[in-house]
Amino acid sequence: MNHEKKTPLIRLAKRDGMEGWKIWCIRCGAVLFALLLGALVMGLVGANPFTAYGAMVSGALGKKSAIRQTVKIAVPLLGCALAIAPCFKMRFWNIGAEGQITAGAIAASYFALFWADRLPAPVLLTVMGVAGAVGGGFWALIPAFFKARWNTNETLFTLMMNYIVIGVVQWLQGGPWEGRKGSQIIPQFDEAACLPRVFGIHCGWIIVLVLVVFMHIYMNYTKHGYEISVIGDSVNTARYAGMNVGWVMMRTMFLSGAISGIVGFIVASGANNTLYDGVAGGVGFTSITVAWLSQLNAFAMVGISVLLAVLSKGAETLQTRMAVPASISDIITGILLFCMLGCEFFIHYRLIFRKKKEARNG
Repeated sequence: MNHEKKTPLIRLAKRDGMEGWKIWCIRCGAVLFALLLGALVMGLVGANPFTAYGAMVSGALGKKSAIRQTVKIAVPLLGCALAIAPCFKMRFWNIGAEGQITAGAIAASYFALFWADRLPAPVLLTVMGVAGAVGGGFWALIPAFFKARWNTNETLFTLMMNYIVIGVVQWLQGGPWEGRKGSQIIPQFDEAACLPRVFGIHCGWIIVLVLVVFMHIYMNYTKHGYEISVIGDSVNTARYAGMNVGWVMMRTMFLSGAISGIVGFIVASGANNTLYDGVAGGVGFTSITVAWLSQLNAFAMVGISVLLAVLSKGAETLQTRMAVPASISDIITGILLFCMLGCEFFIHYRLIFRKKKEARNG
C-alpha cells in the first residue's frame, strides 16, 4: 500500500516579492477586466457600453456642480477610511465606524441646536468639531475597553454598537430634539452652525486633507505608529518588548473614533445641516473597502475615495440619462471592487500547478 502523500493539483505559495511595475500591471489589468465585464452586463440590458461609461464620467466630472457633488461623496469616505486604518493595521477589526460617525454627529448637533445663539460662528464650529471628536472617540473606546479587559470579540461588539447609537438618534428625532410636533424631524441648523464653503463646497474637504497628512505621519513616523505596527504583527512580541497592549488598543480606538466623529460633524454641519438616523449613510462600511484597496496608505486612500465617488455619482446619471436600472449600476460597481480586491491575491500569492511527471508518479 502506497502511503506517500500525493502532490495536489494546485498549490498556493506566498510570493517573496514582486517588482513595482508588475504590481501595477496586475492592478491595471484587473480594472480593464472589470470594465469589460461591466460592458457585458450593460450590453445584456440593451445599453451601449461606451455611451454608458461616457455618461458616468460626464455625470460625475462633466460640470462644476457635478464635481462638487462628487467631492461631497468622497470626503466622508476618505475621512472614515483614515479613521479605521490604524485599527486594521493593529488587527483590531473596527466595524463600528458607522456608529462612531453617528455618535460624533449627535455630539456636534447638540451645540448646533442649543448653542448657536450663544457663541460666534468660528467658536461654535470649533466646539462642534471637538464635541464630535470626543463623542466618536468615547463610542469607540467602549468596545476597546472590553477587548483590552476581557478579550471580547471586537467585530461583533463594534457592529452592534452601530445599531444602538442609530436607535438613540431615532429617539431624539421623535422626542427631545423633535422640531414640529409629530414630524419626527430634527430642525435645520442655524447658519452659524453650518460649515463655510470653499470653492462652492463645504470646507470639510480641507479638514480631511489635513487629516491625510496627519495620519500618514502618525502611522509611519511616530512611536505610536510603530507600536500599532508591532501589535499588528504579533501581540506576543509587543508584550515581550514591554508594550502595554491594552492601553495601545484603547488609545488607537479612541483616535479612530475621534476621526470618525469629526466626519460625523462634517456630514451633519456641512452636507446635511441637520441630524437624522441615516447621517452616516453607509460610509462606515464602504470605507473598509477604501482602506483595504489602498493597503492602509493614507495618500492612496485619496484616489480610491475619489474613484468610488465618481462611480457613485456616475451611477445616478446612468439611471437618469439612459434609464438603466440602479441595480445595474450597483452590479458594475461591485464587479470593479471585486476585481480590484481580487487582484491583490495574485500580487501576494502565486498558483503552482502539478507538473505532468508528478501527476503520473502520483
